[in-house]
Amino acid sequence: MGGGMIEGTSGVKPMNVAGRVVRERERLNGMTAEDRAWRKKWLADQVLTPNEPKFVKATQKELLNPIRRFYRYPLDFVFYKVLQPVTGFPIADVGRFYVGRCLMGVWGILGAVYYFKYNTNTWEGKGRWRVIKQKEAVYPGEPGYPAVSPERAPHQYHDREFKDSIFAEKFPQYQETK
Repeated sequence: MGGGMIEGTSGVKPMNVAGRVVRERERLNGMTAEDRAWRKKWLADQVLTPNEPKFVKATQKELLNPIRRFYRYPLDFVFYKVLQPVTGFPIADVGRFYVGRCLMGVWGILGAVYYFKYNTNTWEGKGRWRVIKQKEAVYPGEPGYPAVSPERAPHQYHDREFKDSIFAEKFPQYQETK
């Protein structure tokens, strides 16, 4: 069974830097003066200094691939070069985060609108979305009640834009509907 990779540590054996007193039960069992001094030192080491975490530009260059750095550059420039000196890092960072997400949402919505508008289901293929428009409901007491369906020829019901094609000329029933 042994010999497999240890999960979450990339194959390196995990090292417990907190010691045995990381659990409350172990601390309540009793600690020696040496354990108390070690734990006090360990807790003091966990406190970050005011200049941490430190931003190192070289690390960002290593962590982000060139394509990601390219598409992030416009917002990074606006928020970190222009606005950060005025507003400070936390506000610029939060603004960068939310503006980026909003722009992605807008692009997603515009992409969906474009897809539904220009990729409708026609007689030429099986794929794409089929958008069906319903008649407006007309209730008693409203103008136009009773709404009578306009008379349609049988070939007009499931047309799927065939009447607009060049092949419709070969069918006499489509000649009168153009």
